[in-house]
Amino acid sequence: MIIFKSINKLNKEVNFKADIGFVPTMGALHQGHLSLIKNSQKKSNKTLVSIFINPNQFNNKKDYKKYPKNIQKDLKLLKKLKVDYVLIPSIKDVYANKSKKKFKIGKLNKILCAKYRSGHFEGVLSVINQFIKKLKINKIFLGEKDYQQYILIREFLKKNSNVKTILCKTIRMKNGLAYSSRNRLLNHKSIKESASLILKVKKLFNLLKKNLNNKSIIKNFINKNKIFNIEYLELRNKNNLSKKINKKNVKIFIAFYIQGVRLIDNF
Repeated sequence: MIIFKSINKLNKEVNFKADIGFVPTMGALHQGHLSLIKNSQKKSNKTLVSIFINPNQFNNKKDYKKYPKNIQKDLKLLKKLKVDYVLIPSIKDVYANKSKKKFKIGKLNKILCAKYRSGHFEGVLSVINQFIKKLKINKIFLGEKDYQQYILIREFLKKNSNVKTILCKTIRMKNGLAYSSRNRLLNHKSIKESASLILKVKKLFNLLKKNLNNKSIIKNFINKNKIFNIEYLELRNKNNLSKKINKKNVKIFIAFYIQGVRLIDNF
């Protein structure tokens, strides 16, 4: 495993024609990240993992500062997986011209997380843009848990590059809760309660698929689970996130707060 702290140095020493899979992360690695890496290793000759907490995608400075970090533990995990290359760039290295340019997303995309996290996805697209400009990657591996992020990155890359997006399934704990770096900020009770909510959402989704027009079921569900401070609970088309849904293309999306921590999921 070779660790690079400079994008220029990585570009000089790595042969990108060797079919390299790219897994961008913000560190605090968990089983979900490890699954992305294993997928890349199966489908690529070499794998590059980046660890970069992008300040541009946080609309709350406190959230940015408290984001979990454990670089030594992350590197041990990556070494164990026999990852080929790890990139740990500085903010200056990623945004070399000092202009943290944020991309605008259209009004039609200001739904779900984009509706409530102003500037978040613009920040995500800005860092993805920097990576594809500076790294000669041809495929990127993304997780299904962050599904809206996947859709936006996929469409952005279609328009701006030849980089292929590969979607990888959500990895869950035994209790059903999706692995997330933010889970580390929760106590045992909150983890258990969050898992309970997610199981209820899954059951709700199975019920809704029998009658997609029964929107009162969602309203009643939110009212019964006010303890979780549900930000949104919506049915969307998995192909484009529109509201044009049917039993074959529908997904359910949720965002909620527990113990002051925001979690998202989808089925």
